Amino acid sequence: MTNDMTKGSPLKLIIQFMIPMCLGNIFQQFYNIADSIIAGQFLGVDALAAIGSTGSLIFLVTGWLNGLTSGFSVWVAQWFGAGKIDRMRHFIAMSVYICVGFVVVMTGGLLIANEPILRMMNAPENLMADISGYMAIIYAGLAVTCAYNALAAVLRALGDSKSPLYFLIISAILNVVLDIVFIVVFHMGVEGCGYATVIAQGISALLCLVYIIKKFPVLRLRKEDFSFSFLTIKKLLGLGIPMGLQFSITAIGTIIVQGAINVYGAVYMAGFSAAGKIQNIICTVFVAFGATIATYVGQNRGAGKMDRVKQGVRLTQIMILVCSVALMFVIHFFGKYMIFIFIDAGETEVLHAAEIYFDIVAWAYPFLGSIFLYRNALQGMGYGFVPMMGGVFELIARAAIVFIAAANAGFAEVCMSDPAAWIAALIPLIPYYLWVMRKAEKQPGMLA
Repeated sequence: MTNDMTKGSPLKLIIQFMIPMCLGNIFQQFYNIADSIIAGQFLGVDALAAIGSTGSLIFLVTGWLNGLTSGFSVWVAQWFGAGKIDRMRHFIAMSVYICVGFVVVMTGGLLIANEPILRMMNAPENLMADISGYMAIIYAGLAVTCAYNALAAVLRALGDSKSPLYFLIISAILNVVLDIVFIVVFHMGVEGCGYATVIAQGISALLCLVYIIKKFPVLRLRKEDFSFSFLTIKKLLGLGIPMGLQFSITAIGTIIVQGAINVYGAVYMAGFSAAGKIQNIICTVFVAFGATIATYVGQNRGAGKMDRVKQGVRLTQIMILVCSVALMFVIHFFGKYMIFIFIDAGETEVLHAAEIYFDIVAWAYPFLGSIFLYRNALQGMGYGFVPMMGGVFELIARAAIVFIAAANAGFAEVCMSDPAAWIAALIPLIPYYLWVMRKAEKQPGMLA
């Protein structure tokens, strides 16, 4: 059931792995998007604004867990590529300890800090009850979110990107059904969307676990695998924490932007949210390329095949540039029609706000795609600090633009924060990647 990416055509391997990853990312996003669609259509613009305004906050929390578990999976991919299965299982077992600890601390802390965080984000008082209730449910379900991310990351590290997709499709469909039942039938309001999301994610995690137990003998952990090792924990955290921080730092930047958008009221909140969700859907191809290159580079780095690493990154860069042009075309000609998924055609002010965002950001998609490529390539080789610094550059750029926009009181100026952040993130990434490749070619062994 595993997929050895150290042999065969790099182009074919990358495309075959990327397509299920892309579809999986779309369905994973579909949880929050489905909540927004159904809330917007059945509960109105205020409900859409309430759920939409939580996107950056959810990304902060779940992005941390996703980055943490992705960091762990780099070690899994490298040990798998090196053929050292016992070490691979031991690293997986130690990652279980870490995940449990983080989930317990995060769930308790975030539930306590829920409303203060929302007030720092300038959440409108008339939407506060809906937003805080929705987020409390999301926080309470962090255990299942972490479980799915960790299990799916391990499967991808072994070259299986299809199985997580199948489970996400099932849970995404379930999420839509539960959204409708809780909102339309039981009139549970915005909180009903939260319950639907957590239940659906729980089903996805459970299916993933059962599948691993039955189909992947190589992943069946033994008692000796759980023998505690501070050195292994240190290595896992050494890569997991920078990757988690990278997501979180990026999310903090988006929270700053969201706080600036919230000042303009529900109409701009809804337009910004809807446009951002459409962009997230179509740009999942970049996320998929990034996750693919992390696994590809991790396995080939573990096997000491740096020529294949370089070839894979070069081919992926070309594919990202081609996709960027295609996505700019889609947004330019069809973006405004996609907004109608979230709102009624009569909401012209919301549509106008979304179009402003699209006009300002679409030209910068080549930079966005390149971030995922070089960041994940570096992470696949075992480097976490500089990819994290790319996130710091993003944060600084976003904060600077928001500060300037605050003085001019312009929605369009705030939207400029995304292109500025994407360009800034590449400043440390590309030069460091070139330096690492020169260094790695002279030391083709494992980075561990």
